Amino acid sequence: MSIIINPTPRIELADKIEHLKKELNAVILAHYYQEPEIQDVADFIGDSLQLAQKAKGTDADVIVFCGVHFMAETAKILNPDKKVLLPDLQAGCSLADSCPADKFKEFIEQHPGHVVVSYINTTAAVKALSDIICTSSNAEKIIRSIPEDQPIIFAPDRHLGSYLIRKTGRDMVLWPGTCMVHTLFSERKIRQLKIRYPDAEVLAHPECEERVLQLADYIGSTAKLLARVKESPAQRFIVATEPGIIHQMQILAPEKTYIRAPTEGAACEACSECPHMRLNTLEKVYQCMLNGYPEIQMEEELRVRALRPIERMLELS
Repeated sequence: MSIIINPTPRIELADKIEHLKKELNAVILAHYYQEPEIQDVADFIGDSLQLAQKAKGTDADVIVFCGVHFMAETAKILNPDKKVLLPDLQAGCSLADSCPADKFKEFIEQHPGHVVVSYINTTAAVKALSDIICTSSNAEKIIRSIPEDQPIIFAPDRHLGSYLIRKTGRDMVLWPGTCMVHTLFSERKIRQLKIRYPDAEVLAHPECEERVLQLADYIGSTAKLLARVKESPAQRFIVATEPGIIHQMQILAPEKTYIRAPTEGAACEACSECPHMRLNTLEKVYQCMLNGYPEIQMEEELRVRALRPIERMLELS
């Protein structure tokens, strides 16, 4: 006879996490793509820019970063004297992985005289090779701030880079990286949904392929997509980004309807979920706070070099 051991009830775990926050003077920062139950225990939920700003301004002793590795790294770069915990150290990023620092260094050397603008979805080593960091919230503003006669390298997301070229008219050299989630959305299936729901507004993140962006009624960062559902007169939305954001959309505008944008050839809704983001669980949040591990560690020389382009971003934001 098998014995089934029930996991710790969610409410009990949430209470234990709240107790540890007070005991450790900890703050929990969570990205919109995290599981709803993690979002519900977070002190602050945001996109990459908002989370970087919040990390820089916190007076907590411990930062529990519920996101992926590059986000926790950014928090450590901004807070060298604080303990930064990541619930699952394996929570990486396909986009960051697509741009190895050694290969990117060679790429930069092949294009001398270019200003290097790197998306925040990169490792600390790539940030250290960059002149300025951007997020999808401020990328257009940052590109426009660079003198028009100054050539630009943009990395690592080629779809975001192409979108910025169309928006700003700047001719940039693009690193050929992509996000494994945002390239899955099906143009064909979204067209079918638009026919089925002609009143629906299509929301898309600029990391999506151009053929998907062409179908969008509104394109923006996760924070901007969230704001859009509140301000738009539409009552139904097709959401072409990681579906974790829908939890906050439902909180912000519960009277409206949200449809996950379908992926090509996918038999399940979960195929549009980021497998890296979903490695974090409520149990892992509790365990990392209880044990003080996994902790983000970084050599000071690398941290200082990566800090400069992040600070330039925050100054412009």
